[in-house]
Amino acid sequence: MNEGRGSTIDRREFLLRASATAAAMAATLRGAPARALQAGSTLSLPPLPYSQNTLAPHISETTISIHYGRHHRAYVQNTIKLIAGTDFEKLALEEIIRKASRQPDWAALFNNAAQVFNHTFYWHSMKPGGGGEPSGKIGERIKESFGSHQKFVDAFSSAAASQFGSGWAWLVDDGDKLRAVKTANADTPLTMSLKPLLTIDVWEHAYYLDYQNRRADYIKAFSDQLLNWEFAEKNLA
Repeated sequence: MNEGRGSTIDRREFLLRASATAAAMAATLRGAPARALQAGSTLSLPPLPYSQNTLAPHISETTISIHYGRHHRAYVQNTIKLIAGTDFEKLALEEIIRKASRQPDWAALFNNAAQVFNHTFYWHSMKPGGGGEPSGKIGERIKESFGSHQKFVDAFSSAAASQFGSGWAWLVDDGDKLRAVKTANADTPLTMSLKPLLTIDVWEHAYYLDYQNRRADYIKAFSDQLLNWEFAEKNLA
């Protein structure tokens, strides 16, 4: 699932050609039943927590239809195939991720299962009309850990912008304090004894159609307009 090394125009044209098919597919997926990401026998593509056009203009419906309808869906399908007939088939998704991360022979399973988790977490890390300074317990923890909301934004944005190549930036609970960390490719805080609270996807397919190479603009839109503090608050519990 790595991004290709073609030219800027090549990548954009490829994604645009895929968008019509993805949009039709995603319309069907929106009606998929909500199933918990539990054991392999019930593992399925979870529904988005909002309509695909709801995050526009910050993230377009076309981007989400491709990102969710093709990339996320493929990770789910690959995970189901890889665990079929194995002991992993009886495990919950997070258990699959932790167990596979310790076994080099299961690197492909880790990459796909972790991406199922990461993407699901990402969709819930955003909401229409999000962003801004948080209140409640999460607001208190942000000030205690970073000094101010703006210092959090700076640290989180720096983690996202400085991740070389594909990966993620996270707000995590490290016990005594909250931290902004980054992970490469499919890596996830679940294997680092850290509790994830929020994440932003900085793989190119998450933002390229809308922002091209302007990752910083995408990160700013996420922090200012989309970040779901209520989701972070629930994850503190």
